[in-house]
Amino acid sequence: MIHEKWFISDTHFGHSNMLKFKRDDGTPVRDFKDTFEMDETMVQNWNSVVKDNDYVYHLGDVTFRYDGYFNNIMSRLKGKKRMLVGNHDKLQNPNLFRWFEKVEYWKGFPKENFTITHVPHIIDKIRDGEFNVHGHTHQTNEPDPRHINVCVEVRDYTPVHMDTILEEIKQRS
Repeated sequence: MIHEKWFISDTHFGHSNMLKFKRDDGTPVRDFKDTFEMDETMVQNWNSVVKDNDYVYHLGDVTFRYDGYFNNIMSRLKGKKRMLVGNHDKLQNPNLFRWFEKVEYWKGFPKENFTITHVPHIIDKIRDGEFNVHGHTHQTNEPDPRHINVCVEVRDYTPVHMDTILEEIKQRS
C-alpha cells in the first residue's frame, strides 16, 4: 500500500488570537471572520488532498483547545497523523496525543535530503540532509533558501505534498 506524505504546520485550531495578527502593511495574516471559518477552511483543504492511508506530518502548534471542539476537528481529518512537538503544544495533555500515531521532536528524511522540525534550525546543526522543512514562523520565510516553511499561512491553509517539497529542494539546490 502506498502512503503519500504530506506536511503542515501551525494550524492553531480554535485559537482566536490568530485572527488578530497583522502583516507589515496592516492586513490580517489570517483573513477569516472567526475561528470556525478558519478551522473549517483548513479541514476542507486538508481533506481535499489527503487520503485515508496517507501520512500527514503536523510540524507543531496544532491547537490551543483540547476539548470536544478540537476532538471534532481531529476526527474529521483524513490520514495517519504524526506530530512534531511545537512550542505551543501542551505536552501534559493526553487529548492532543491521542490523535497522532507518532510524536517526535524532529524527523530526518536522509534519502530526500531534509529534516523536519517545528522551529527552523541552523542548517549546519540538522542531522539529516541539507534542508530544513519547518513551521513556527507563520507568514515569514527564513532568509536561508535551505529553510522550507510549511506554515498554513504560506501554503494556502493546505498540507504540502512530499513531491512539492522535493521540487522546492531541487530548485534551491
